[in-house]
This record gives sequence, structure tokens and C-alpha cells, in this order.
Amino acid sequence: MILIVAAIIVAAAVYGGAQAIAREIALAREAAGRARALQLLGVFGPAVAAADADPRGLIVWQPIARTARQLFPDEFAALDRAAGGAFPFSKDRIQAAHARWTAEWLAWERAHDAEYKLKAAEIEEELLALGGSTVVRGRLDKVEREKLDRYQRRYEEYVRVGKALQALLG
Repeated sequence: MILIVAAIIVAAAVYGGAQAIAREIALAREAAGRARALQLLGVFGPAVAAADADPRGLIVWQPIARTARQLFPDEFAALDRAAGGAFPFSKDRIQAAHARWTAEWLAWERAHDAEYKLKAAEIEEELLALGGSTVVRGRLDKVEREKLDRYQRRYEEYVRVGKALQALLG
């Protein structure tokens, strides 16, 4: 009988020890998960700032964030809960970046148009004053080509970035 009681005591001690070890392992895993979440926050904090400063930053950082989400789903779930949405780039943040990109384009387009209208007007005034000089006419043509070339380059970038931002939403 004493042997049975001793065996029960040993079994209870082993069970209690195993439970304590299991709790410690679980706590260590939780702590490691929190540490990884904190590291991810440190990695993507500057990415959020970069994307806020320039919407093109989203095009670079969003694929990296998507890959990190696949590697660390539990940590990103915790970050999503804390952020109140998808961390680091929610759909709202991407839509806001797209809207900002469009607004910046429209502002640039107006400024570009005004800048080149002024340049052309100055040259046209000179052209009238000099009675239709071919040299001045050539300068006017050069300004018109420069205006168009610059516009086309910027428009290509606007379309490329706009489509890339739109693709991040889909």
C-alpha cells in the first residue's frame, strides 16, 4: 500500500513539474511572439512614414508586408488587433495614398501648365517685338517640345504608380 501511495505522490510530482514546464514554455512562446511583433512594428513603422511621405513607398513596402504576414501570421494578427485594421497598410491607407497621388498629379499638372504658358507668353512677346525672328520662333518651338516631353514623362509615372496603387487594393 505504501508503494502505491509513493507511486501516486511521485506521479503527482512529475505531473506538477510537467505542468510547470509547459506553462513556462507557453510563457516563453508568448514572450517570443510579442518580441517578434515588436520587431515587426520597428521594421514597418518607418515604412508607414515613408508611404505617408510619398505614396510610391506603398508600392515597395506592401509586397514586403504581405510576405511578412505569411511568415508571421500570429504576430500580424496581434498587430492588426492593436492597429484596428490591417497592419501596416490598411485598405483605407492605400486608398488615401491613391487619392493623394491623384491630387498631387492634378496640382503638378496645373503648375506645369502655368509655368509653360508663362514661358511661351514671354517668348511670344519677344517674337512680336522682334518682328517674327526665326531664332525666337525656334526658342518657342523648343519650349513647346520641352513642355510636352516633361508632361509625357510625368504622366507615364502618374499612370504607372496609380495602377500599381490600385492593384494593391485588388
